[in-house]
Amino acid sequence: MNQQGHMESYGQPQPGYQGYQQFAYNNQHTAGVPTSQYGPYNGPVQGYEPTAAPQGPLRPTSGAPPTSLPPSTAAQSTAYNQYGQGDIQNGPAMTDQMQRFPVSQSYMPGGQPIAYQQYAPSPSNAQHLPNQMAAMQISGSTSNAPPPVSQSYGPPTSHRQTTASFPPTGPAVYTQYSTPLQNISSSIPQAGNPPQHPFPGQTVPASTYTSPPTSTGLTGMNLPPPPGVSRPTAMHGPPLPGQSQTGFPPSQPPTGHYPPQPNHRPAAPQTGMPGVVPGPPTQGFQVHPTQPSQGFIPQQNGSFGQMRAPQPNYAAPYTGTPSYSSQPQSQQKRLDPDSIPSPIQVIEDDKSNRGSEPFSTGVRGQVPPLVTTDFVVKDQGNSSPRFIRCAAYNLPCTSDMAKQCQVPLTAVIKPLATLPADEAPPYIVDHGETGPIRCNRCKAYMCPYMQFIEGGRRFQCAFCSCVTEVLPHYFQHLDHTGKRMDYYDRPELSLGSYEFLATVDYCKNNKIPNPPAFIFMIDVSYNALKSGLVHLLCEELKTLLDYLPREGNAEESAIRVGFVTYNKVLHFYNVKSSLAQPQMMVVSDIADMFVPLLDGFLVNVNESRAVINSLLEQIPEMFGDTRETETVFGPVIQAGLEALKAAECAGKLFIFHSTLPLAEAPGKLKNRDDKKLINTDKEKVLFQPQTNFYSNLAKECVARGCCVDLFLFPNQYVDVATLGLVTYQTGGSVYKYTYFQAQADGERFLNDLHRDVRKVIGFDSVMRVRTSTGIRATDFFGSFYMSNTTDVELAALDCDKAITVEFKHDDKLNEDNGAQIQCALLYTSCSGQRRLRIHNLSLNCCTQLADLYRNCETDTLINYFVKLAYRGVLSNPTKTVRETLINQSAQILACYRKNCASPSSAGQLILPECMKLLPVYLNCVLKNDVLQPSAEVSTDDRAYTRQLAISMDVAETSVFFYPRLLPVHKMDVDSDDFPVAIRCSEERLSKGGIYLLENGLNLFIWVGMNTQHDLIQSIFNVQSFGQIDSAMSALPLLDNPYSKKLRSMVDMIRAQRPRFMKLMIVKQDDKMEVLFKHFLMEDKSASGGASYVDFLCHMHKEIRQLLS
Repeated sequence: MNQQGHMESYGQPQPGYQGYQQFAYNNQHTAGVPTSQYGPYNGPVQGYEPTAAPQGPLRPTSGAPPTSLPPSTAAQSTAYNQYGQGDIQNGPAMTDQMQRFPVSQSYMPGGQPIAYQQYAPSPSNAQHLPNQMAAMQISGSTSNAPPPVSQSYGPPTSHRQTTASFPPTGPAVYTQYSTPLQNISSSIPQAGNPPQHPFPGQTVPASTYTSPPTSTGLTGMNLPPPPGVSRPTAMHGPPLPGQSQTGFPPSQPPTGHYPPQPNHRPAAPQTGMPGVVPGPPTQGFQVHPTQPSQGFIPQQNGSFGQMRAPQPNYAAPYTGTPSYSSQPQSQQKRLDPDSIPSPIQVIEDDKSNRGSEPFSTGVRGQVPPLVTTDFVVKDQGNSSPRFIRCAAYNLPCTSDMAKQCQVPLTAVIKPLATLPADEAPPYIVDHGETGPIRCNRCKAYMCPYMQFIEGGRRFQCAFCSCVTEVLPHYFQHLDHTGKRMDYYDRPELSLGSYEFLATVDYCKNNKIPNPPAFIFMIDVSYNALKSGLVHLLCEELKTLLDYLPREGNAEESAIRVGFVTYNKVLHFYNVKSSLAQPQMMVVSDIADMFVPLLDGFLVNVNESRAVINSLLEQIPEMFGDTRETETVFGPVIQAGLEALKAAECAGKLFIFHSTLPLAEAPGKLKNRDDKKLINTDKEKVLFQPQTNFYSNLAKECVARGCCVDLFLFPNQYVDVATLGLVTYQTGGSVYKYTYFQAQADGERFLNDLHRDVRKVIGFDSVMRVRTSTGIRATDFFGSFYMSNTTDVELAALDCDKAITVEFKHDDKLNEDNGAQIQCALLYTSCSGQRRLRIHNLSLNCCTQLADLYRNCETDTLINYFVKLAYRGVLSNPTKTVRETLINQSAQILACYRKNCASPSSAGQLILPECMKLLPVYLNCVLKNDVLQPSAEVSTDDRAYTRQLAISMDVAETSVFFYPRLLPVHKMDVDSDDFPVAIRCSEERLSKGGIYLLENGLNLFIWVGMNTQHDLIQSIFNVQSFGQIDSAMSALPLLDNPYSKKLRSMVDMIRAQRPRFMKLMIVKQDDKMEVLFKHFLMEDKSASGGASYVDFLCHMHKEIRQLLS
């Protein structure tokens, strides 16, 4: 090993450090150093000023085992890599799944559990000097250390220790980020490499146990030491390029920044160096220079060692080199953003580790791949994660344990989710007139968890343990394992998801339902005609009616259609097939709404096509000269409801509406928009409906199976909070097109309308969630109505809607039996068939908190937090809601820190591996317009976002709160793959680059001013940056690889999302850039939201307060 040890003096400030805030003891500024430009979260926090710290590689050597190692450790060293792929949610998977220890067993077989890491009293200055240098990055140089599995940042008591380490072979349970936020590299002991057992007073390298390779170093964050512990006199940032370092011989340049080899053991400080603390033994350890392997850089697995060199086709880590940023580059941030957990890294790791193999659902309590990973599901007895995702797949056995950890026990259920083409839809099971087989007591439906006994004559319910007789026609013998002989022939015995045909007993009034109806209700007031809406809509409906939902291979849809137009009065149309021309009937008595005709209002499209086309041509002409600006709204819904009642069918109203309903009529509203209420205790009224009229109307609609989809085209305030209420409670969708112009916004509106009319939908639905003894569903979030505590009622439920369910303990759970969840959705299909869709999921139960934290899913947790917060704003000030979220998240992380992590300084922030992205995602939720609006966000936009998010699934909330940012200039035109995304921060943008940003609702292409002319020509068909037209909403169709690839990317992204995203071109320094920057979620927001770095500091402070 001929790498030189590299040392740095910590005694005095070094010259030339710009932008690093330096502190002497007691928070005094070191002379001559500017303060950091980033304040802590929500204003200054006394004694809480992160700073930068120096970095450098430590010299790995071979040598004798450390003298301080206890003799017993060699025999104990094999245990920690026993955890296989399922143990670390977002980490790299092991290729060989290893056997997991029983929950109650200690981590090391030799007796007492290992003490992962302890901090001893401060060593002498000479002694702690070299400890601070391993795994630190020197300006621009890169190398690699492995990811720890819980991550800790925080200072050791009064000194900082670090050891360079290289990848071990297996994952561990947590990763530590030490508060200088740079000693975050650690490694798992391997066979033959004994871990160290620290003794009181013994100095130990901060290296602990880690997961597989590799990670980036966490640099330059100095969180406050625990009370009563002295602070180092000064902290320094990394030297600038070319700058010498005080206290080092110039003849010893930093060397050895090589990517690690797989299976390398941790390197140790050289035993002969004065004051260096011995690390794990390294006999036979060699470091070889290697070619960078194809992989993703800034941070493997989100843990924090050093950084790898840039690799082909991957974004290089941000090293502080000049880039497009509004901050002066001389002032670097006090903490290297590459050293804190990266969402992109976690996403890319999951894709590479879990995207290639099918996800088989046969094993209980498996954590599925992330929603951002493209994977195939094999249903083997548990429901696909496309239908149900949980925040925890290993539930605490007792309510005390659940209270202690504060991890919400939730599932996000999407009963009618669309499956990819290579996955079969749920099988339909028909048991004839007897209907589905159910438990006698709790009424759970037959599923794979039911236990057949007495030779198959009876079965024991998995949910309530009641024994039920098997009906003669359903009897089947059991095989030698106790399974029925027809196990694989019956979907309800072998699959997690399937459907039953329901009998007449499951129908309203014991009558088979009629096929549903669609009623199109069109606002024909002045604004709707002037914008071009009415003409565009009528033209589109002529062809759109060919695409109504149909059953399986049916030749035509069974759905009937009807038409109404309205302004201050309502116009009904008779479009009976026997008429030569449509007939209009006007109802002006809107105070007592009725339907003036029955026969001829709801018709079969194919039979009445000529009359319908004639009507759609006449409507724009009939009202073309209107001067009527006032509209009604309540009577419109009432009219649709009455029409469906009269036809004795369920259905959906498509309402196209443009203005606040000011006309004298039931449901009349007034303009109550008031920005002055923001951030006051009265702000909640902006989210509440103005009047009870619409909540009573929603209740009636649900009872009749009348769902409302609302398309809004406002030019000013329309009170979305009130108008959207019926939509929200009937399971419908709201679409909003502010300042609509047919030319500019027509494409988006028509695409949304097409998808809305054509999508899979279940009418007149009721959903119930059953659970096994020990837990029960206590709370529900989504677009629905509940008249009791158990039944979720939906006038309609479509394939995009998700319902989030929270569970609470009502008894103890059992580790052997686990916990079972069954979701049953009763609905009417588009052909009028009554069906039951069943989804089953079994989860593990644990008595150890470490097992719970090892099997969580942050994306699902965030989905729950969003819905909890967005319901909270109806009755609490937004400030209170934000504080509640921060507090609960801090409690979750503090409980892990206290009960699962190694004993260490309170100044360390330790995150569980599968929750290391909780702070960054939580910050995105807190900064969203609903909870922290900027001045230009309208009250309607906030209400609209709130209603949208409340029925989103996990994939939608994931990208909505942390958008996807793709470097277009790095795309490989010969590959089908997208370029690897980069983190959502302005400093990641290069002046010479083009970037695509999407969040499910917005789609931007940002162009840097130094972009190559050839690339601009290939994509925009103009010569230079200045000639790009930022008003264009579609890319020109050009016959070159770059244009084709980018247009294909845009099309694929749009196809992945439930709503059509209008493309906006943003040029660097353009006025639209402010809007684009609003979505760069790791930066500070204009509305006062914290940057990711600041929020991480704030979360650490909250956790420390809870721990102290």
